[in-house]
Amino acid sequence: MKPRWKGKGSEAKASADPMSKIVSQLHSSLIRSVARGLLLSRNVLIEADAELSYLFNRARFGRSRITSQEEKQWFQLDMEEAFYLCFSLECLKGIGKDGSIKVSYKAYSHLRYKNWVVRSGLQYGADFIAYRHLPALIHSEYAVLALSKGDNELNGRLRVWSDVHCTVRLCGSVAKTLLVLFVDSNSQGTSSPSCLEHYTVEEETITRWNPEQSREGQTSLRNQTNLGTI
Repeated sequence: MKPRWKGKGSEAKASADPMSKIVSQLHSSLIRSVARGLLLSRNVLIEADAELSYLFNRARFGRSRITSQEEKQWFQLDMEEAFYLCFSLECLKGIGKDGSIKVSYKAYSHLRYKNWVVRSGLQYGADFIAYRHLPALIHSEYAVLALSKGDNELNGRLRVWSDVHCTVRLCGSVAKTLLVLFVDSNSQGTSSPSCLEHYTVEEETITRWNPEQSREGQTSLRNQTNLGTI
């Protein structure tokens, strides 16, 4: 899938400032600041100085929150973002070990490990949307659903053809490809974050069949995809 860059020169800017470098700078800043997160119901708040605020914005982690204390800047992270910083990058402290987010977290970290920018996909009827680089430079390419292999409540989506049809049509209307990440726990427990090391992720894209582009022997709507890295 060819990236849809925003404006002339966007691709050159992205190449000169790769996402892996930006996340590495955020990682170093968080370690120096010994940052701790304040766990709320479904979010985590982090107090940030000017440098950390800048890097959170650059790496597209969280959203700034305005408070009455002008000298303080707070960032609100989704649970998947906080979990990733805590247990994958090991640069954040104080996050609860809630087993209920492990599937969505594994899908989130799978994309982040490959240097994709991952944001909430709620407005598109998905779990996440994935950008090849900063949203200011490029349009998001994928609407992402995280499903768990096995029989559980996460697999209620896309079980019937009407769900697939509606979801794919919605993605097509906003110029995105539907990416489904199937997370397999491989019979591991959920009592500790260490079990995530044994989880595996299978990637599949689902697109509408275009008869004008069909070729003899292409009969499946589901195609394997390799997200790669920037």
